[in-house]
Amino acid sequence: MAGGLDSFDWLKDRIKRPKVLVDLSGIAELKGVRTTSDGIEIGAMTTLSEVVRHPLIKEKYSLLAEGAELAASPQIRNQGTLGGNVSQDTRCWYYRAGWPCYRAGGNICYADTPTGRNREHAILHAERCVAVNPSDSAPALIALDAKFVLRTPKGERIVDAEDYFIGPDIDITRLHILKPGDLLTAIRIPSTWAGSKFYFEKVRDRNVWDFPLLNVASAMQVSGGTIERIRLSVNGAAARPLRLKAVEDAVRGKPATAATGEMAGQLAVQGAVPLQFNAYKIPLMRNLVKRAIGGVEEAKWAS
Repeated sequence: MAGGLDSFDWLKDRIKRPKVLVDLSGIAELKGVRTTSDGIEIGAMTTLSEVVRHPLIKEKYSLLAEGAELAASPQIRNQGTLGGNVSQDTRCWYYRAGWPCYRAGGNICYADTPTGRNREHAILHAERCVAVNPSDSAPALIALDAKFVLRTPKGERIVDAEDYFIGPDIDITRLHILKPGDLLTAIRIPSTWAGSKFYFEKVRDRNVWDFPLLNVASAMQVSGGTIERIRLSVNGAAARPLRLKAVEDAVRGKPATAATGEMAGQLAVQGAVPLQFNAYKIPLMRNLVKRAIGGVEEAKWAS
């Protein structure tokens, strides 16, 4: 247990009843932001509020600060950790309420039935389970090409941020690669994208506390108005945060304009399959990707 916010939800609802609970809060080595020879390292137990306030993150990696600041509420950010935010379980209410769905070991997805409520669920890469990943910091870390440091029974293991997350086609019972005995200890962000042109946007029902309906994060390096390099990720569209590599390839070398963004948005939603109540996510994702590349056009009001 890190900040405990995901764990406490399970425990108070009596859905999970572990025999042992290990509190990591006393391990100082898992906390804090440290500079490295090639960027920064953030302890997995560092709170979201610390990430938001840290001067070096705000100066060079503001994309992460933006994503972390839009997570939950100030009170939750004071307690919740960066490692917990990327490792939390899905928030599908059928699953969280203890229904025997695929993710819980059953043989049905209640959200994907004629009477299911699925407004917040997946439009991409659904494989039996249509629940989505709820993290706000995850797409920012993917866009920053972060590395996740794991301590396993076999020693240390380092994985790319995008490879930390998995979908139901890999394992329908979890959203990340951690197995029993594994621990996420730190997140390293290389200097490669420091000071780039960043964009983060989150759409949710309420401006405080709510999990994302969709969010988008982009890191771009632009020269003379042309996109030289870009990393782009969305979350809330699938069971794992999605790095949009095809979009990155398509816009590289093109002007960072609304027209390029429009093309990118159309490409991003190819293959999307809406459920009964979440078709709105397709135009929403298309427009978020467009804005992440071409910026936000100023509204023109009639006089």
